[in-house]
Amino acid sequence: MKQHILIIGAGFGGVWSALSAARLLDMHDRNDVKISVLAPQAELRMRPRFYEPDVHKMFAPLGDLFDAVGIRFIKGTAQAINEQYRTVTYHDEAGDLVALGYDRLVLAAGSQLHRPNLDGIEQHTFDVDQIEGAVRLENHLKSLKNRPFTPARNTVVVAGGGFTGIETATEMPERLRAVLGADSQVRVVIVDRGAQVAAVLGDEIRGPILEASKHLGVEWIVDASVSSVDADGVTLEDGTRIEASTVIWTVGFRASPLTERLSGVRDPQGRLHVDGNLKVCQQDYVFAAGDVANAATDDLGNFSVMSCQHAIALGRHAGNNAAADLLGIDPTPYRQPKYVTCLDLGTWGAAFTEGWDRQLKLVKHEAKALKSQINTVWIYPPAADRATALAAADPAIPVA
Repeated sequence: MKQHILIIGAGFGGVWSALSAARLLDMHDRNDVKISVLAPQAELRMRPRFYEPDVHKMFAPLGDLFDAVGIRFIKGTAQAINEQYRTVTYHDEAGDLVALGYDRLVLAAGSQLHRPNLDGIEQHTFDVDQIEGAVRLENHLKSLKNRPFTPARNTVVVAGGGFTGIETATEMPERLRAVLGADSQVRVVIVDRGAQVAAVLGDEIRGPILEASKHLGVEWIVDASVSSVDADGVTLEDGTRIEASTVIWTVGFRASPLTERLSGVRDPQGRLHVDGNLKVCQQDYVFAAGDVANAATDDLGNFSVMSCQHAIALGRHAGNNAAADLLGIDPTPYRQPKYVTCLDLGTWGAAFTEGWDRQLKLVKHEAKALKSQINTVWIYPPAADRATALAAADPAIPVA
């Protein structure tokens, strides 16, 4: 009977875990180990692009790729992990609860937006977290043209001034005018808890963000929090009222609840602490990749963040090391010392930085061209060709 490497999740961490495990097995000419990916759909969803229009197109089918490298896809939603018996239970397509055994498990179930307990937030806010929510927002924006003009109709409030909030807000003026007319007066407001604009992103990148915001007409209300949301807008904690037909929530990401089904130490975002080979601490047979893993990227005290930049590299190492552990060969320690950011800033351009202190390297059109390359080429999976796909899964390949 073949041994089994099971990967939960078909996001960046899951896809690259599967490919890297297949690569190592191929290198050692091992046909006695099978690889399965368990996920709700056989597609890699381009989550970093969900702030853009036409979001329904932003996924890459995985069926042909998995077939090319001998990976089995199992359609289902994982519900629980039994670490003692090494089984995962999941709901299959029919809704039945099924148990699946594993010899090594890679948990790559991703993260999700976690809304706080505020009045009206569930009923009256949109998000760009999952493709279904982003499509719901897009359909809502398109429907605005059928409403009579009011200032609220033409106003969007974005809660959160982090990476996702800024990219969503700076894209919004163009998206609104595409629906309401090129000459429409639109208002986009970012509400952020930080004491200053882009407080969490650093000083160097703040200049381009401020310039882009001014150019695009994006307003910032800092040192502020939303206290409630209703059908007509938001109320801030200081009593300020903003009338808006569209409120987008972009803060509060947490790792998949499946992390809570394992023994181990978790960080405040629910991510599992892992060792240098991405094996979950206190576990013998479980590895973690992507947004569920709290992994040291270097020896300087930096840790992975919830981004495809880290998820791809984490996947390449986690899958490789799960297979190595099963085969009894040396793992490849995870290290990812180079950290970059490329922040989309709407029609103004973009800002590209290097290092954890975000040293500004490119702005405006040069950075925008790079962002376009990242979003349309680099983050997509390899072609469904066995040699090409396996070569691309080498954990030694740098991701920046």
